[in-house]
Amino acid sequence: MTLDAFGHLAACDPVLSALVSGHGPLDEQERRRGRPDDAYGALLRAIVGQQLSVKAARTIYDRLCGLYGDRTPTPAELIATDPDELRGVGLSRAKAAYLRDLAEHVEDGELDLEQLPELADDEVSAQLIAIKGLGRWTVDMFLMFHLGRPDILPVGDLGIRRAVQIAYGLEGLPDPAELTRIAQPWQPYRTLACLYLWASLDNEPA
Repeated sequence: MTLDAFGHLAACDPVLSALVSGHGPLDEQERRRGRPDDAYGALLRAIVGQQLSVKAARTIYDRLCGLYGDRTPTPAELIATDPDELRGVGLSRAKAAYLRDLAEHVEDGELDLEQLPELADDEVSAQLIAIKGLGRWTVDMFLMFHLGRPDILPVGDLGIRRAVQIAYGLEGLPDPAELTRIAQPWQPYRTLACLYLWASLDNEPA
């Protein structure tokens, strides 16, 4: 992230300014610890992490990789794996099916992962959401942590909604429209703003 990004967030919104001052410089690389570097692995990891805590997602993903010598399986390897074996590492029946659908799209060339970095955010979203199990939240995580897009606002992320509720003193969790309105001043650095919001939750009592 550039100094302009930190400066913008510190100046655009007093709540974000307090978070930036309190936490100092943040780096999205720190947040993506344990996430695969390749696009296919990143999407697998994102599907595994749906509706799970970070700790639980890492545990199940590590078990999945353990089936393949502690590495991300290739699409062909995953397709060849018995679904019951996938469920044995802690995946639900639905997630096992989603992983297989992703693998099939990559294997048959319907999804060109090498092309994704060249596409605009909305074009990436359109291609990925067409795959079973890749919803808006999963795509947002991929855009933020794998493609490094600077202006993503994951309106469906419970952690972000909770952090905004606390930081802005709201009575309840903001809905997507309210969250989008609150986040408008953060543009074009909403990804970095979200890193600060997640960091603020790390300091909240359990």
